[in-house]
Amino acid sequence: MNLTRRLLGSIALVALLSPNALAAGPAAATPTVERAWARATAPGATMGAAYLVIDNRGRRADRLLSISTPRAESAQVHVTIRELDQVRMRRVDPLHIAAGERLVLEPGGTHVMLMGLRSPLLAGEKLPLTLRFETGGEVKVEANVVAASPAATDPHAHHAQ
Repeated sequence: MNLTRRLLGSIALVALLSPNALAAGPAAATPTVERAWARATAPGATMGAAYLVIDNRGRRADRLLSISTPRAESAQVHVTIRELDQVRMRRVDPLHIAAGERLVLEPGGTHVMLMGLRSPLLAGEKLPLTLRFETGGEVKVEANVVAASPAATDPHAHHAQ
């Protein structure tokens, strides 16, 4: 009986002191990713962009460390900066997400820049994305590729191709 109590007490102590036990539960909830989409690209285009919404419903801040896709050599989070009459893009690495924060990555703002596209993004297909969060781990999503509107202006036109 004493041996069983001591064993159970030891197991409980290890569980309480384990860093994984501290990360469990709603305080370290995995961020959710929804409404992922990308605009179709022209034949021969080497760059594109993807957009999505990240919700950090946990009680702790998290950081988006990286994004990857098999469809491009690299994927980076960029923010649009407007200074006087110029529009520039700047890489954000890592992207901080406060506890309870909802980040909307959208055209003309923060977005995922896809560089070194291996093939054009075609309307109707799915673009697989893997987002890696510091505490939330990996989140895999599929972005819907939508047709580019003829009236839409490309905020990425100044990026070298």
